[in-house]
Amino acid sequence: MSLELINVSKGFGEGKSRTDVLDNINLKINVGEIVAIVGFTGSGKTTLVKLMAGLLVPDRGNVFFKGEVVNGPGKERGVVFQNYSLLPWFTVFQNVMLAVNEVYPQWSKEQRCDHAKKYIEMVNLGSALNKRPAELSGGMRQRVSVARALSMNPEMLLLDEPLSALDAITRGILQQEIVNILGNDKTTALLITNDVDEGILMADRIIPLNPGLKATLGPEFKINIERPRDKTALNDNANFIKVRNEIIEYLMDMGGEANPQKTNSYDLPEISPVMPQSFFSKKTTKAA
Repeated sequence: MSLELINVSKGFGEGKSRTDVLDNINLKINVGEIVAIVGFTGSGKTTLVKLMAGLLVPDRGNVFFKGEVVNGPGKERGVVFQNYSLLPWFTVFQNVMLAVNEVYPQWSKEQRCDHAKKYIEMVNLGSALNKRPAELSGGMRQRVSVARALSMNPEMLLLDEPLSALDAITRGILQQEIVNILGNDKTTALLITNDVDEGILMADRIIPLNPGLKATLGPEFKINIERPRDKTALNDNANFIKVRNEIIEYLMDMGGEANPQKTNSYDLPEISPVMPQSFFSKKTTKAA
């Protein structure tokens, strides 16, 4: 077992101003597995990933990593957030080196430089090594964030809607790159997303986070589709169509139950079109 949450609850504020966000969350993620948490905007997904990262402490229950209680951030759990969190006055290389220097201070300077460059090349940013964030597209900045997290060689990667701000072409390319990297390194990962198709493309299991105060996890949906998952082939894949419809139906039902009088109070998860692989390959040179 890599990560486990047992009876985890979290809220903010005191007295009448208190808001209970998550209630009685139980989750197990196995080593080498990619699990996606899919849900509505504002349902508590970011709070959940911050608890896993050790950036927040549960009000009740515990978060465990490899059997040990999580009491704070750790290099064994790399995090990539939706916002890039890059230092604007540093180059791509320097931003990644910050993480490498922190995790491997005992290495020689040459070792650390080679290690940083390895992960920058891995996300196809070798030509942007000396550029600063302002000179990069949104997709390129997110690649830097991914390279920085991976350079720490985490045992688990926590991805908090890392691609949601990107255009469809760049998003599709990065989805596949991240899956390939995780597969090659056998890294455990949790993906937070509001895009059902992204979850199916990348994950082994999808678990909805039900909307509303005191949000809980819904039933898991196993993705029984062999890898690599080709975007074109998914259009005609019976398992893809079945699980996609099941997840969407469940989420829509939960949205209605959360507020039957005002069902538009929650933004429905994104339903992205599955584009032919040829479309992406033609556009790759224009993408970040």
